[in-house]
Amino acid sequence: MTDELKQAAQRKASFGATMKAVFWSFFGVRKRKDYESDAARLNPVHVIIAGILGAALFVAVLVTIVKLVVGSATGQ
Repeated sequence: MTDELKQAAQRKASFGATMKAVFWSFFGVRKRKDYESDAARLNPVHVIIAGILGAALFVAVLVTIVKLVVGSATGQ
């Protein structure tokens, strides 16, 4: 099992390609062909890092929107 993990960690897809795949996965729209291609070439460590970054960015955007809406509702 560790050999499979080591091989997966050696995949050579760029971090940008990983971010793109994670971005589309947040929307839930992905062609099956693209999904299979990503599963074969993306580095799982990059996927985890990109997922955490994407989630943090998503939360930051939501918090900013809420602050803007609440601030404008109170007249500040």
